Amino acid sequence: MLPPAPERIVGADGQPVLGRHAGILRGCDWERLAPPYARGALWRRLHHKRWHYVALAAEQMFCAVAIADLGWMTSCFAYAFERGDGDMLANFAQDGWPGRFSASLAADAGGTSTFSRRGVFIELGPAGLSLRSPWLEIDACFGTAPAPALVASGLVKGGAVHATQKTGGLPLEGEARTWRGEYPLHGGTASIDYSNGLLARRTAWRWASGHGAGVGFNLQAGFFGAHENALWLDGGLFPLGPARFIHAADDPLEPWRVFTEDDCLDLVFTPVAARRDQRNLRIAANRYVQPLGTFSGWVRSAPDAPKRMVSNLAGVTEQHFARW
Repeated sequence: MLPPAPERIVGADGQPVLGRHAGILRGCDWERLAPPYARGALWRRLHHKRWHYVALAAEQMFCAVAIADLGWMTSCFAYAFERGDGDMLANFAQDGWPGRFSASLAADAGGTSTFSRRGVFIELGPAGLSLRSPWLEIDACFGTAPAPALVASGLVKGGAVHATQKTGGLPLEGEARTWRGEYPLHGGTASIDYSNGLLARRTAWRWASGHGAGVGFNLQAGFFGAHENALWLDGGLFPLGPARFIHAADDPLEPWRVFTEDDCLDLVFTPVAARRDQRNLRIAANRYVQPLGTFSGWVRSAPDAPKRMVSNLAGVTEQHFARW
């Protein structure tokens, strides 16, 4: 089991508290970092990246919403697809430039993030999500998670320090509305990703996340190593080893196999749709694809524990490169 999260990620001595913990991420005060992690104000402004993401998995619909602050630009995206036939019901993104948008990213995982521009309003916090747009509306309330959240912090090559909180298995209530009609969210689950760090100019990763009643996981391979790899099982939170992703990089809608080197997770992901984004803004670039679908296979809390079979667990995978 993981130790409790610290009161603040940056301690009174200016040193970050590194490692994996259970609880709430607080105190990402990177300006308080002491040597050897301290950086100048301009460097921090250019390298400070934050994002707040939530996935909603209900019987009929899967939705995802995110707000990101890149330091010199803020952006958001949202999508929804019908799980029965895989139809994408909504998919939009907006960028906000300084002076032309109203956005605020939470200082840590206990806060609320907002985005407002051109008829789009998003408010995302630990208790719920409110979204208004011409293409999609969501009113969602989150219950208490059956297991603690993962708090992970570590060093980043080419950057400084990164921290994240992953919260899974939140009971879900509310409704999503699209051009096709109204979709109840009752009985579903929500999972939240809050990340905050001083990252490298070029950052890449692969990611997988799936959550349901009694079981969920988060895996990452790339800039953050195995720091955020974890399994939620029957009310417990268990660290996982380094993750391996086997997939066709040029065709993300082919099945993926994901497994961990500690022999605690082995799953096959079957995509049904994907959100893609590829942009080159000269000073920055982004190549991103997030397939949505279901995971099947097995998980366990330790190499000598019995395997728990997993079938049709809703979630996502992702491959992402950013020059930011």
